Amino acid sequence: MATRLKIKTTEGDITIRLYDETPKHRDNFLKLVKEEYFNGTIFHRVIKDFMIQGGDPDSKNAPKGKMLGTGGPDYTIPAEFVYPQYFHKRGALSAARTGDEVNPNRESSGSQFYIVWGKTYKPTELKQMEHQMAMQQEQLVFNQLTKEHHEEIMNLRRNRDRTGLQELQEKLIEQTKTICKQQGKPAFTPEQIEAYTNVGGTPFLDNQYTVFGEVEGGLDIVERIQNCDTDRNDRPTKDIKIENVELL
Repeated sequence: MATRLKIKTTEGDITIRLYDETPKHRDNFLKLVKEEYFNGTIFHRVIKDFMIQGGDPDSKNAPKGKMLGTGGPDYTIPAEFVYPQYFHKRGALSAARTGDEVNPNRESSGSQFYIVWGKTYKPTELKQMEHQMAMQQEQLVFNQLTKEHHEEIMNLRRNRDRTGLQELQEKLIEQTKTICKQQGKPAFTPEQIEAYTNVGGTPFLDNQYTVFGEVEGGLDIVERIQNCDTDRNDRPTKDIKIENVELL
């Protein structure tokens, strides 16, 4: 049974569907809705041709100029990447989070979410992104292998064994290539290519942030919100409130 909700905003209603394949995010969102957590919050971060973000409890009646974007409950939600089935197409509902440097497991914010708008991409641009994704994949695998051989590397450094270090590096590079071959080269699916070239989205966020739902009605309201005037902190100059969220 699909979970559908209506987000009533001062600009109009947005109907969303939550995915059952991301149960932790679905259940948390429903819990917050029952608590009326979102009522009175605003879309505090809006970037044209990118996304609209809300869910910060500190945004309720926030005076102009107040820094927003760090509020939320005192917990995070483990990442639930269902990729490539669910991706950052236009209308995707995703969880905000802090950056990788302080959040290596990419856990989601307890309440903040964003709805994707994005833009369309040329096939050549997507090919370039695939190339970058392959490089990132290699870097991640190599970094993990380096971590696993930390003691050995430190000993070789202490002993100033340059030959040993060189040999180990070459060995890890070979292992990286083997692992990446087993994992398969990152590539967009035909469904992603279709969406990103014809409809729009933010492909560079795929597999980085949890996508846990999508807009089923009111995409024109999302478009209107992402087109609004904002200040230098990306906050709309005229508050766009979430009046309430209700289960359909």
